[in-house]
Amino acid sequence: MVVGLAADGEVELGELEALGGPVVIVVGSEGKGLSRLVGETCDHRVRIPMPGGAESLNAGVAAGIVLYEAARRRA
Repeated sequence: MVVGLAADGEVELGELEALGGPVVIVVGSEGKGLSRLVGETCDHRVRIPMPGGAESLNAGVAAGIVLYEAARRRA
């Protein structure tokens, strides 16, 4: 399963069941996000819910959140 992080992803992180199994997590660049080709290759494009006024997260922070969630589900 290939999961891409995208601010406009169609699946919210908490709803993604794939994190419990084998998964590749793809993080785009800070300024442009995932390229079109990479986004189309992903099985799921996932967004991290952010209440409040924030539009996006730093790429490293977003990756850390997703990796933590994957580890939590496997524990």
